[in-house]
Amino acid sequence: MTDVKIKILRENISLPKYATEGSAAFDLVCASDEAVLVPAGKRKLIPTGIAISIPTGTVAVISARSGLSAKKGITAANGIGVIDSDYRGEIFFSAANISEEDYTIAPGERIAQMMIMPVLTANFIVCDELDETERGAGGFGSTGKI
Repeated sequence: MTDVKIKILRENISLPKYATEGSAAFDLVCASDEAVLVPAGKRKLIPTGIAISIPTGTVAVISARSGLSAKKGITAANGIGVIDSDYRGEIFFSAANISEEDYTIAPGERIAQMMIMPVLTANFIVCDELDETERGAGGFGSTGKI
């Protein structure tokens, strides 16, 4: 477990929490004062009402909630969101509605989940050859049926 400082930026927002003891991610909620319409096929930035200070050497990763995505088509517009350890502003969820129906997000509704993860930074070393592997340069579908 790691300590993460959190600043509550809007009224009526509670601390994020893990749904169960084994949860890898904690839920983020819609901190808008009013309902937010995400039209079918469109995107919206949803405020979460929090800012965090995560330790150097970690990253906060935001992803869609699996139930909301599977049942309503609300997913992360960019696949995942990355919150760098030096960002101190309000966290927003970039929601995309990939369904054919409009969806309204209510204030306080759980809209996304966030994980705190370690980060390895790369020290790039230019070379002429890479080490060989069984797969080699085999790309998409090269290891079996797609």
